[in-house]
Amino acid sequence: MAIHGSIRVGTVLLAVSACSTGTGRDRFENSTTSITDTLDPSTGSDGGSADSTTTGGGSGCASNGDCVVPGLSVCDTQTGACVGCVEDADCPAGKVPLHCNGDGLCEGCMSDAHCPLGSTCQGGVCAPGCDDDQPCPGNFACCGTCVDLATDEAHCGGCDAPCDTVVHGTASCEDSSCVPSCNVGYGDCDGDASNGCEAQGSCACAPGSMQACYTGEAGTMDIGVCAAGMQACNDAGTAWGPCEGEVTPGDELCGNGLDDNCDGAADENPDADGDGFGACGGDCCDHQGRACANPELVNPGAFEVDGNDVDDDCDGTADNPLPACDAGLMSNSADPLQYAQAIDLCQFTDEVVADPADQIWGVIEGEFTLASGVGLPASMSRAIRDGFGNAIANRLGDRLAVLSTGRAADNADDANPAYAAFQLGQAMGTSSGYPNDWYTANGSSLPNAPGCPAPIDGNAQNPIMLRLRVRVPTNANSFSVDMYFLSAEYPEYVCTEFNDFFVTLVDSSSPANPADKNIAIYDDGMDTWPVGVNILSAANGLFTACTDGTISQCGAPVAYNGCVSNAELAGTGFDAPGAVTYNCDYGGETGGGTGWLTMSGNVTPGEVMEIRFAIWDTSDQVFDSLVLLDDWQWSVQASEPGVTPG
Repeated sequence: MAIHGSIRVGTVLLAVSACSTGTGRDRFENSTTSITDTLDPSTGSDGGSADSTTTGGGSGCASNGDCVVPGLSVCDTQTGACVGCVEDADCPAGKVPLHCNGDGLCEGCMSDAHCPLGSTCQGGVCAPGCDDDQPCPGNFACCGTCVDLATDEAHCGGCDAPCDTVVHGTASCEDSSCVPSCNVGYGDCDGDASNGCEAQGSCACAPGSMQACYTGEAGTMDIGVCAAGMQACNDAGTAWGPCEGEVTPGDELCGNGLDDNCDGAADENPDADGDGFGACGGDCCDHQGRACANPELVNPGAFEVDGNDVDDDCDGTADNPLPACDAGLMSNSADPLQYAQAIDLCQFTDEVVADPADQIWGVIEGEFTLASGVGLPASMSRAIRDGFGNAIANRLGDRLAVLSTGRAADNADDANPAYAAFQLGQAMGTSSGYPNDWYTANGSSLPNAPGCPAPIDGNAQNPIMLRLRVRVPTNANSFSVDMYFLSAEYPEYVCTEFNDFFVTLVDSSSPANPADKNIAIYDDGMDTWPVGVNILSAANGLFTACTDGTISQCGAPVAYNGCVSNAELAGTGFDAPGAVTYNCDYGGETGGGTGWLTMSGNVTPGEVMEIRFAIWDTSDQVFDSLVLLDDWQWSVQASEPGVTPG
């Protein structure tokens, strides 16, 4: 038996070619002895040892029957050694797959380097090159080299038939066909191997199958109008399609005799969002939906928020503000509700209503009193005007409200009541205690700017208070109103005991307001100071409608440079030179003002609150002060209480 180019694997000679024609002479000698490369049968590695003489693991054989060691089953009669095999099982097991070739030799390879020139390593077997003159043996096909079309994944069933990559899996060649194998957790749901493995987990459904479906709340199907729909399995079998034709709970429609919300009753008035208004009580958004992200803020009790593209008050139109309500109001009106209109509170309601749907926000009642909350103020201390002086215009609408310790009139052209000079001023003949809750919260004393003397009189002189009782919108957390304070005490009586006061007291359950309820305050970051003439000592620049220079001529004179312009004093009566200086020598303008300030306070949505605007002279009845009020606004956001330049 001639052995050409063999490799020793352990103690077994591996024939790298059984060809007896000398194929591969350029790489190996045509010899019956083994080459020097040795492979470890347990690892398939090149051990690097050399043995050029030993050709088998046995000796003294005369025939194959004398060779009983596995892998050494053929007797080489020339050497008397067992050197071959009868079947693959006779070959040693290891990482290199060994096969018993036609010459009875165990042969195998790990790479083309272990094969004769022109041959390639195919599945552990050296496959010779092939052509028409040298066809492939057995079941091998010639595809440039000899390949097994039944098992070769690169040539599965044909030379140009590789097994494609499988999505979420692998492919193997079995009986000349590519067979996909899904990764763990995936399945070939549609039975089409060409598109891989679709579903993660078990397959969802049979493609094209149908089933009943329902996406409404549990327990509502087949109640009232609610009914199941149908859904189809998609073509891949991976998921069910949308539920079509189902009816799920909706808002209860009133008067149609149907149970639209599927709760077992028809035409009731449910309040799903808990805002106090039911679906049959005018609530146009009782459930969260695409057009109503916050249903608890949308109902007939809400105010219309400008620019949010939501019908907040459910009147059928989004972003429509209430129409102005202050045109044509008489200047000397005695109706406190008309003063609410003058400051643009344009909706009215009753505190107790029979139908919850009528529980809208608005002004409930109002009254004029003295600062203590009882007694009647002077009628000429209030007015509704279309501006004040020549330059101070309304902030919103046609009118603004005026409250004064003297006459609520300017010296331009006002009548009903007519103007009277703010200096000396008008002694209206009225007095009262201070607002008791506010006064008590401040330690039964008037809060004063630092370093300024305390008042010399314990009563509010020439006082007037406007009290309004209001139901808050269900979506409001704060409000604002613009104010403009003017006083003839400026500049000569700044930081003296003659500190005229203006307060705005908010009775609300909101904890975000000051403890003494007054929001007509300036917050310097450490303390808060009520609006009045003495606030200039705590807040340089709060008075801006004035003339810079020396102030407090009748106290401790100091320089003040917080004025912006005195132009807005024109025609107000605070612009003319003062006629009386009393115990100090000052002949400048009668007074000054803050300019417009925006005053903010907090409320609890839907509550009934009260607001009290009060102004009075302090320590005497002369050198009058007044306040202008206008442009009431609600806000869905909470606010920092106090005044800011407006």
